[in-house]
Amino acid sequence: MKIILGGAMGRLCREIAAEAISHGDEIVYGMDIAYNGQAMDFPMASSYEQIDCDADVLIDCSRPDGLSDLLAFIKAKKLPAVICTTGFTEAELGQIAEAAKELPILRSGNMSLGINVLEHLVAQAAKALGEGYDVEIIERHHRMKVDSPSGTALMLYEAVKKGVEAERTPVHGRYGRNEKRTDTEVGIHAVRGGTVTGEHEVAFYGMGEEIILTHRAENRSLFARGAVRAAAFLAGKEPGLYNMSHVVAEMLG
Repeated sequence: MKIILGGAMGRLCREIAAEAISHGDEIVYGMDIAYNGQAMDFPMASSYEQIDCDADVLIDCSRPDGLSDLLAFIKAKKLPAVICTTGFTEAELGQIAEAAKELPILRSGNMSLGINVLEHLVAQAAKALGEGYDVEIIERHHRMKVDSPSGTALMLYEAVKKGVEAERTPVHGRYGRNEKRTDTEVGIHAVRGGTVTGEHEVAFYGMGEEIILTHRAENRSLFARGAVRAAAFLAGKEPGLYNMSHVVAEMLG
């Protein structure tokens, strides 16, 4: 594959580049608004307007504020895209969905195959346990992560709602709350510190028992592997909005 990387100077994109090259793929260009002539292993630009080359797919790991330029570029180039960026608003997610009517786009809050298995398990647990369990989601990341809660935590919250087949209310922390927990709320808590790559815990608290489902990322290479696999998945796909569950389903046959 010929790949363009958005946010190419970031840590995850560097991992993706190494993973792709190790599989014989080519990084034909990288884009990062922070680029200022630094030495890189592939051609670089500081805006999409500066890129004019053929590619098979774009993998984006940048920031939400670059979405408009990203979508304009991939629509002009008719280029499939894997969007690894998190922290989008509902309006921005709507823009991605609109673009996916013209192009195959895969967006996921977490590119790890393991996390996407966890998402499935959470939905199954929520369905099996039903209404008698309180659900809390705790996510932990390094001190440099800017969005909170993580896109993965929100993805797991949606899995809980899917499992119980009923509306749930997210509660982000409980500082200053002077009321008891309701039956329909799901606590979502973010921890930031040190160099934690990523940890997500979904806890089901019942009467006299606890069920804890946890995923720990030990390094970023698992996200890079997932992103490259997602890029390969998009080859030949029809326009539409895909996620990692589609990748996992295709792997399982």
